[in-house]
Amino acid sequence: MIPPLLWDAVVFSCLLTMLSTGLTLTYMTTKVPNFAHGTFATIGAYITLTIVSLFKLTPYLSIIPSFFIGGLIALALYFLVLKPLLARGASYLVLMIATIAYDMILFSGINIYADYLNRAFKVRTRLFILKSYDLRLFGQPGLAIVAPIAAGVMVLSLYLLLNKTRFGIGMRAAIENPSLAGVVGINVNLMYAFSWFVSGALAGVAGSFIPLWLMSNPDMGARLIVSIFAASIVGGLTSIYGAFIGGILTGMAEILGTGYLSLTLGTWVAPYRPIIPLAILVVTLMLAPQGLASLNWGALFRRVSARGSAA
Repeated sequence: MIPPLLWDAVVFSCLLTMLSTGLTLTYMTTKVPNFAHGTFATIGAYITLTIVSLFKLTPYLSIIPSFFIGGLIALALYFLVLKPLLARGASYLVLMIATIAYDMILFSGINIYADYLNRAFKVRTRLFILKSYDLRLFGQPGLAIVAPIAAGVMVLSLYLLLNKTRFGIGMRAAIENPSLAGVVGINVNLMYAFSWFVSGALAGVAGSFIPLWLMSNPDMGARLIVSIFAASIVGGLTSIYGAFIGGILTGMAEILGTGYLSLTLGTWVAPYRPIIPLAILVVTLMLAPQGLASLNWGALFRRVSARGSAA
């Protein structure tokens, strides 16, 4: 029997990998940290609430609308905000502030929609959880099986896309050297737009799963963004696969660390859970500013083996 705390850690880590991979993908294109990324996930959570409460359908049907709506909202940020600013030569600081402004607009819209659902349909739209609507698979909550599968499918799909298709190779070229990619005929704007769409889509799908496991609220994105950035920075903001590893490490440390400290020191520790990803972020920036993906693991293993042999 797997302990519930370990299930919590596995599920949260898988959801965090989807979010951190999306954030890394957009950073690789425009070099702008997207502070609205967590709110993309919040939108997915409210789509699930709508599917369950209004249409009385299984929450997993929200995956499709969350995928497309999340992608379109991220695409709108790129086309309507970031691309015009980039064309005017805006600095990265201005672009970062623009994502914060976009996040505030989305947050306001979510609150308006939550109030509408509550008043028109008497649906609980704040501090809600939908665990009771989840399926049971192999004696476990459905999300405990679905979340790892979704994370695995995401990584495999991105690997096949980026390494086995001409479109993916073109996208990598556009990300690594947009000027040269444009010279050889690659549509850089299309590649960037696709990257932003995929990023928002991953966030929307991850967000659609969250109410099945965690308490959800309109400010959920603001609470998630610290963990998302920590996971992306741990893995390296220029490596999609590093973001996946960073999500697993950060998510496991956050859940297991909070659980262990709560058992040791008392439940008063739980509200201070965001300190763990913040601490991980600070340590990573101090020891490996470019993330785990930038380290020469072969040299490190050889050095450790040599010291072990000498001892």
